Amino acid sequence: MLNAWIEGIGLLGPGLDGWPQALAVLRGEAGWANAPAALPAPELLPAAERRRASRIVKATLAAGLQACRQAGRDPASLPGVFASSGGDGHNCHAICELLAGEDRQVSPTRFHNSVHNAAAGYWSIATGATPASQTLSAHDASFAAGLLEAMAQVATGGQPVLLLASDSDHPEPLRACRPVPDASALALVLAPAPGPCALARLSLPCRGALAEGVADTVQSVTARTDAALAARLQALSSMAAALPPWLGLPLLAALAAPAAAGRTRPHVQPQAQPVALTYLPPQVLRVEITPLAASPAAP
Repeated sequence: MLNAWIEGIGLLGPGLDGWPQALAVLRGEAGWANAPAALPAPELLPAAERRRASRIVKATLAAGLQACRQAGRDPASLPGVFASSGGDGHNCHAICELLAGEDRQVSPTRFHNSVHNAAAGYWSIATGATPASQTLSAHDASFAAGLLEAMAQVATGGQPVLLLASDSDHPEPLRACRPVPDASALALVLAPAPGPCALARLSLPCRGALAEGVADTVQSVTARTDAALAARLQALSSMAAALPPWLGLPLLAALAAPAAAGRTRPHVQPQAQPVALTYLPPQVLRVEITPLAASPAAP
């Protein structure tokens, strides 16, 4: 069994900015309204890189820094696993427009923003991170594939790892083929042992983690403990299913749900919650998340 402890969570996308807001929504303490992702200016980047930063870079930096702050970890010290389904959709659109025209000269900025590890490079520049990083893509399985890689690195390396999944939307006509509606990101700081900031334990069987099945959604996970709340989260669940990084949101719904139950039954210890994450069809990635006794709210 592979185990890792979640120390920090970062989240950004339509109608949500940060784990505290997401936790309140997933517990039913606040409502969710669909609104364009609020992408903050990447202040840690030097001025030249800041001007070139794309939507996916801004989302990546924001979610990653949120997770590192909650974990109390220096982002410069963490190895990183970066997962993205399609990278920078707007930059891809712009390059396609250039190549379809008479002047096919692609600018150096457009070119270096087109590589799949561009977000990882900007992260390194912004935070001064020098540990090794991996960048991967697996279509809608990108978050789960990134989680699998990050947990393997935690187990083999014995040190914390930052998992950062991010994507941006595609303008038309690419959107007709890949209908990702907005930019989004989800980041986790994973540690090899429980520490003072640990929120939950993730467990992954060494055999049988990948199996045929139906992936969980925010709504299906929440319905296990609160059917009425699950109904209210239908719109958020539908949005999460359309955003590749947010296909990891059912994991956070499982983290939030036992905490909500524990407020009314404090004598009940949180139990491991199985979650089936979207992977390459017909497979899912089966993982268990066990909230720790302390509240998962961010400081």
